[in-house]
Amino acid sequence: MNLTTETVDGKTVLRLGEPRLDAHNSGELKDFMLRLLEGGGRHLIVDLSPVSFIDSSGLGALLSGQKNAALRSGAFMLAGLQPRVHAMFELTRLHRVFEIYSTVEDALRGE
Repeated sequence: MNLTTETVDGKTVLRLGEPRLDAHNSGELKDFMLRLLEGGGRHLIVDLSPVSFIDSSGLGALLSGQKNAALRSGAFMLAGLQPRVHAMFELTRLHRVFEIYSTVEDALRGE
């Protein structure tokens, strides 16, 4: 899976470079987020803008990331959800669980 990170104002922005977040790559994302959080990252913003498809495994990986961030008193935000992906969050009611922002820039500002 193509994952890149950058630190902006003390927050880690994790960018996914894949159009799908599913059973084939969600485990790698879950492990990567855990390593980031264990390495001291307290505020994680996951940029999902390239993702046009997500399944239950992908949702589970993101839930795991949020749980691990909360255990470390950190913040976990999602940004850039495409309409189809956002619809999946609404269908599963996970839009009530996650902090979701239109863009990474909005997440960085907390707007």
